[in-house]
Amino acid sequence: MDRSVIKTMMPTLVAGHVPRNVRSFKYRVFDGVPQPSALGFAIDPQPFDGKVVAANDDAIVVKLKPSEFAVLDPKLVTAVPNEGAKVHVQPYARRRFDGLRADIPEVITEKGSDGVPYTITRHILGSAPAKLPVPEPQCMELGQLIQQLEEMPAPDGFRRITHMLVDAGAHDFTWIDPTPAKIIETPPSISFTVSTAKFTGRVTVLYDRAGDTYAVELHRDGELVDRHDEVYFDMLGEVLEHLIDDGRWRQISVSVIDTKTPRRRRAVPA
Repeated sequence: MDRSVIKTMMPTLVAGHVPRNVRSFKYRVFDGVPQPSALGFAIDPQPFDGKVVAANDDAIVVKLKPSEFAVLDPKLVTAVPNEGAKVHVQPYARRRFDGLRADIPEVITEKGSDGVPYTITRHILGSAPAKLPVPEPQCMELGQLIQQLEEMPAPDGFRRITHMLVDAGAHDFTWIDPTPAKIIETPPSISFTVSTAKFTGRVTVLYDRAGDTYAVELHRDGELVDRHDEVYFDMLGEVLEHLIDDGRWRQISVSVIDTKTPRRRRAVPA
């Protein structure tokens, strides 16, 4: 979507949909590019409802308020609504493995000096963590792998690697957490099942002590179908994206919630 073209077209697209006493209007573009906040960090947009006032090959314009609009990229929407339809729009938002939005506050259980547990709610502006559903490891190398998957960015620059795994439907996690004496015999690893247009099956990321690198394996029906060796920690996101990320996470969910058109008022006899 060419935003400069959209900027030129908007006055024409919204003509007749802005109150006469309003001299200006505002709009937000949803084209797969992260939305920045006033503080400069990327945010996850909230779902919204509105009425479609224009729909063509270049843009779908949804009226939210009398002088506020949303512009959707037609190539990213899950359904193209007709003009006049009332729609519910859900742009992409990063999520956790439990299905909840990743930008909601974290609830953490801590223990006081007396050993009594208590809970705290923590929210860091701009943070949207997706913690792996695995316990605290004893193996340092497994702990480093978990940290790298949770904190290192995916190639798109908006998500972390774990967000990519969530979008790939990663589930059924298993792990190997060896003692130092067993680190070569049973390398530390994390395995999970994914289902995307690129690959459906089992993915394993394992640590290679000899080369101080990782290997990424793909298994289907219990058989090894692909393996990438000598994957350095800063290559994990790129390799996993190449193997399992089909890009569908960018889609904007659009569902029609009302297609009724207002009835015309019956003419009153003179």
